[in-house]
Amino acid sequence: MKAFEIKTYGDPNGLSLVDRPNLSPGAGQVLVRIRAVSLNYRDLIVVRGQYDRKPQVGRIPCSDGAGEVLAVGAGVSRFKPGDRVVGCFFQAWLGGRFKAEYHRSALGGAIDGVLAEEVLFDQEGLLPLPELYSFEDGATLPCAALTAWQSLVVRGRLTAGDTVLLLGTGGVSIFGLQLAKAAGAKAIVTSSSDEKLKRARQLGADEVINYRSTPEWGKEAVRLSGVDGVDHVVEVGGAGTFQQSVRACRFGGNIGLIGILSGREATTEIFSIVPKILNVFGVYVGSREMFEEMNRALSQNRIKPVIDRVFPFAESPDAFRHLEIGAHFGKVVISV
Repeated sequence: MKAFEIKTYGDPNGLSLVDRPNLSPGAGQVLVRIRAVSLNYRDLIVVRGQYDRKPQVGRIPCSDGAGEVLAVGAGVSRFKPGDRVVGCFFQAWLGGRFKAEYHRSALGGAIDGVLAEEVLFDQEGLLPLPELYSFEDGATLPCAALTAWQSLVVRGRLTAGDTVLLLGTGGVSIFGLQLAKAAGAKAIVTSSSDEKLKRARQLGADEVINYRSTPEWGKEAVRLSGVDGVDHVVEVGGAGTFQQSVRACRFGGNIGLIGILSGREATTEIFSIVPKILNVFGVYVGSREMFEEMNRALSQNRIKPVIDRVFPFAESPDAFRHLEIGAHFGKVVISV
């Protein structure tokens, strides 16, 4: 079977299509024919060699894939051949509190990922793909959708009438917009592109801010909230946006720290977090239990993922480059 390996780290040019031996499931394992893979910013960090302290040459990248079961090993009771499935980002985080060892079960990081024709999963690291979704739709769920879900619903306790601030129009933010609207919340979206902001309005955004023409967008978000600020910020920007996110929040608001699109190292005035009694928390995808809960909510509300573009498997490096330039709206997907 064919797979993409990272032969050299630095940029997508280091990805190489190789032949690997066909796989057979052992006890408790499920062999999946991957049909679609979606990309996350984390995948770019991996191929650049900035994710792991000791990047391993030959690693198969990507965490998010959906497909159909080809075969099952002894003792497998959760799935059978022909089932449509989607993989969990953390193969070992089934539920409960996160533990350090779960990092070693993250697909496409510490272990091989899903940018391949066939992948072996532990049966506990898979979920049924909801009937509503195609393989391409399903491939967008494991990281981006679940990250937005944990930030807003699990940790943020999103309720109707809340105001949510979404930074940019990438996968996490667009899923956050869809979840906010399904919950009856008000959504404010930022972008440097007026065209993307127009599309965000078509998806249900109540207010939009062009952060290039409005550098003090945190203050503008407070004004647009209609009260003393927003209840939730899905903070995917990192160091370069955090201070404005703090400014945007109302007293007792929530900031889910997710991404590092604008940098890792922050110099910020942290004292304002204290008198505003803000809840600032890190969000790292989620557990299988959260994934199951989210899938029920997505199906009930018939939320369809927003896919920017689908690339053929042979053009996977081009999909990475498309993500890298930041022109996408929603998710970038690879059809395998």
